[in-house]
Amino acid sequence: MNPALSKLQPYPFERLRALLAGVQPPANVPHIPLYIGEPRHAPPKFALDALTSNLDGFGSYPLTLGIPQLRVSIANWLTRRFRLPKDSVSPETMVLPVNGTREALFAFVQAIIDASKQPLLVMPNPFYQIYEGAAFLAGAEPYFMPMSTDAALPDLDRVPAEVWERCQLLFLCSPSNPTGAVANIEYLQRALELAERYDFVVASDECYSEIYSDEANPPAGLLQAAAAAGNTSYQRCVVFHSLSKRSSLPGMRSGFVAGDAKLLKQFLLYRTYHGSAMPQPTQMASIAAWDDEAHVVQNRELYRQKFAAVVPVLREVIEVDAPEAAFYLWPRVGDGEQFTRGLFERHNVTVLPGSYIARNMPGGNPGQDRVRISLVATVPECIEAAHRIRDFLK
Repeated sequence: MNPALSKLQPYPFERLRALLAGVQPPANVPHIPLYIGEPRHAPPKFALDALTSNLDGFGSYPLTLGIPQLRVSIANWLTRRFRLPKDSVSPETMVLPVNGTREALFAFVQAIIDASKQPLLVMPNPFYQIYEGAAFLAGAEPYFMPMSTDAALPDLDRVPAEVWERCQLLFLCSPSNPTGAVANIEYLQRALELAERYDFVVASDECYSEIYSDEANPPAGLLQAAAAAGNTSYQRCVVFHSLSKRSSLPGMRSGFVAGDAKLLKQFLLYRTYHGSAMPQPTQMASIAAWDDEAHVVQNRELYRQKFAAVVPVLREVIEVDAPEAAFYLWPRVGDGEQFTRGLFERHNVTVLPGSYIARNMPGGNPGQDRVRISLVATVPECIEAAHRIRDFLK
């Protein structure tokens, strides 16, 4: 077996199951799960109709590159959404459909890391655990960036030069899981300046980019920052997007990778051997979803309603604010594990200890005294959960 497998830590939800093992919540109180980032809103019917009306597509092998119509749809969406220069995103060479960002994030690391050079993969902390696992299995060492003073985004300028010199890939996540913080254009351009100076690639996980609080100010993206700096060929840039959060289609496993054509060419070669092409019915449904914005606006409004109702209730007992984007709350609660276990035992609400999505660093684990609360349930369920959390803390 690959010896790197021994470096993998249990997935956060496995640890959560172990933490709650043997706990008996009140039987007369319905369970409200707020621990996993799985959207529970109704998926758009027109996308499901496009899927079912193209079921005959399962009768043939799909191309790893995807059908041209989907790549065009994605390139057009990127250009509209991030106000990119016209025709700067080539559907032929700069877009690759993938089966959700999770598998693509992992696979991209395997394709890009040169294990012979003692590579570092630099990433946030807290973070999406796929980044760390992908680093280990590619033969790289993860390096966790220190957080900025507001504990919202990693502080790029506190990373030592000797780390950047070994860095082959920098992972950013904006909007952030779990803080909901958004990297602005200047922050993203600073990352690209470092990439140019030290010769590494920036991979931006932007799967929460379409869930944000201010309709007039959508989060910036890495390609947008590159274009604003004159890098319209998006050298050293790759972005990852998904329909899971944007369109409440987590089970369809549809997303894309876009950016530097040289990197995408090599990644396509890797994926051709990897055998992970998207089925054609899924591609047709994806076209329908990427081409429509009305359902995404409605989706955002539901999350705004949740934050507007939940945050005032929780503020009675803890310090908490609605994030700039994404659908998480990241409050300090003392011991995160003790809080999670007690809340489940007494009120049948499940959240995730913050330490399960973070790692120890000098100064401790940045998630030790926090929990991640995913407002993915229905609006009434989220309000009910907020009242139970308030009562528990009281």
